[in-house]
Amino acid sequence: MKPSLLHTFSGTLLTALLSIAHVHAAGMIPETSVVILNEADGETSINVKNSDSRPALLYSQILPIEGDDENLIVLTPPVTRVDPGETQAIRFLLQTTEPLKVQRLRRVVFEGIPPKDKTAGMQVNMNVRQNLPVIINPKGLAKDNEPWRRLKWSVHNGKLQVANPDAYVVRLDQAIALKSSKATVQLPRPYLLPGEVISLDVPAASLDTLSEVTLSPATVYGYAVDQYTAPVSR
Repeated sequence: MKPSLLHTFSGTLLTALLSIAHVHAAGMIPETSVVILNEADGETSINVKNSDSRPALLYSQILPIEGDDENLIVLTPPVTRVDPGETQAIRFLLQTTEPLKVQRLRRVVFEGIPPKDKTAGMQVNMNVRQNLPVIINPKGLAKDNEPWRRLKWSVHNGKLQVANPDAYVVRLDQAIALKSSKATVQLPRPYLLPGEVISLDVPAASLDTLSEVTLSPATVYGYAVDQYTAPVSR
């Protein structure tokens, strides 16, 4: 087949396929970007809306995080049908055997699965998953809007070390700027857990003169705030 004919054939085939295949996204939209669960209340809830034009099954699931897989939350209902444009309340029930001492972090996933339409031909359904953080507050823990100020930065054993000595989950951008050399290092994830200590590799030339780092913190709801410069001790 000549190149021009091959090009025409390929274009015609693609057009034909596009004419009979539809891409359809099912959207479950939570009302907020983070879930706050207070130990003192024992439960909370969040509304999830089916923004699609068809009914769908809403699947809700709590995911553990690295280093902390204790089963702390029960969701109800875990699976339910939500009609188009309707809203479903999902309850988060805290289950603990001992009082909490520090904030705990989990993730919740909301996924809408539309029903199969046998009359739709070659239809491609794209299930959109919403993955939100869940922060559990211990009873009696004072509110702190700037927990990143509590982080301790130091040079230890030839590495840059950051420690979170307090009871708060700290959310921040993974890129940390080294003011001595204008270089950056990357945190392994965009949060630090209470009591966590992380060591970061830094070039020796930058480490020798390192006295400050600049970070880009976020509020508990994930909104970026002004950069913060922290001293580095030795």
